[in-house]
Amino acid sequence: MSDPRYPVGKYVAEENLSDARRSELISQIAEAPAKLRAAVKGLDEKQIDTPYRDGGWTVRQVAHHLPDSHMNAFVRFKLALTEDCPTIKPYSEKLWADLADT
Repeated sequence: MSDPRYPVGKYVAEENLSDARRSELISQIAEAPAKLRAAVKGLDEKQIDTPYRDGGWTVRQVAHHLPDSHMNAFVRFKLALTEDCPTIKPYSEKLWADLADT
């Protein structure tokens, strides 16, 4: 890994998705919550509160960021589909990661 900020690499958009590939990606999203629960199951508090890299978020923060990010994306898409001139409201991911519910 050359850049620890991107442990699985930087995002590269796929173009011209086939129906089969789109279905595969949708399945991955559907499977994500169970896989995330399984990944953190059995971790103790020290492990959950360990950053995944120097200066990075903790496992707890990453685990909460994923559904927060998906929830915001879901709402943004619905607003884009239902409003004449939608505004994409940004949010501070860092501040969300520091909230008590993480």
